[in-house]
Amino acid sequence: MAFEIPKTKYTGKIREVTLGKGDKAITVGGETSYPFYLFEGEMPHLPHIAMEVWDCPPGEWPEAALEPFAGVTDDPVAWAKKCINDYGAEMIALQLISTDPNGLDRGADEATEVVKKVADAIDVPLIVWGTANQEKDIEVLRKVAEACQGKNLIIGPVEEGDYKKIGASAIGYQHTVAASTPIDINLAKQLNILLGNLGVTDELIIMDPTVSGIGYGIEYAYSVMERMRMAGLTQEDEKLQFPIICNIAKEVWKTKELHLADDELNMGNAKKRGILMEAMSAMALLLAGGDVVIMRHPEAIKLVREMIAELTA
Repeated sequence: MAFEIPKTKYTGKIREVTLGKGDKAITVGGETSYPFYLFEGEMPHLPHIAMEVWDCPPGEWPEAALEPFAGVTDDPVAWAKKCINDYGAEMIALQLISTDPNGLDRGADEATEVVKKVADAIDVPLIVWGTANQEKDIEVLRKVAEACQGKNLIIGPVEEGDYKKIGASAIGYQHTVAASTPIDINLAKQLNILLGNLGVTDELIIMDPTVSGIGYGIEYAYSVMERMRMAGLTQEDEKLQFPIICNIAKEVWKTKELHLADDELNMGNAKKRGILMEAMSAMALLLAGGDVVIMRHPEAIKLVREMIAELTA
């Protein structure tokens, strides 16, 4: 008698959400099993990678992260085009770092102008990420939503303290929201309910559980994401059946280990160290249930793409 692998029966399904507009729009979600458990269910849409672009020159990036983007880091449009044309980016994540009140504190009008230029210059889905300063994000992201009406941007982070105003703009101007909560499954569910009550449809919500890199609490993020998937697939919790986005690049490349020189503290080559740390962090989050990961280094992205191909071959 042939051995038959025991299989789990899933009664739930992750919702499908379409990001962006036009021929390059991307659909995520739709899973009927745990991540990459293709022997038990379907994963109709493979995870996608968004390449990170900043709206101002990054002053504290390690050399390994700056090298692939030499000559374009002072121009977000050129930077985004390089990601698409040279590195095959299927999505762009524009980080509005310059709007941080504790940094350059650029105004909403200037930030919106940058976003509009990038949105008009590319044909792939665009994620627009604020600073998590709720007062400033309300001001900036509402203007961005209006200026890019109908482009179906993915706007985040949308938190409990600002969801009413940013969510209303997303509804009015037809954008997707990244519902962001601090590593807690109950808070994630609550925010999804609040957005639904506000009028944001299920097809315009993607969850941001807040993530961290290897060595900096990734096990907490992994555990929460895993529980989200379990609740959505095995408990049929409709308020946790949304795709997940992971803004991992910033978390990895800000760590002290990636700012140490070659062989400092016997940690080996700095460039290889950074690439591997980003790739491993991103892959761990995909195994936990991530549908979109925001990444930085092209070689780290290449490694993750190869791993996805291996797991789904």
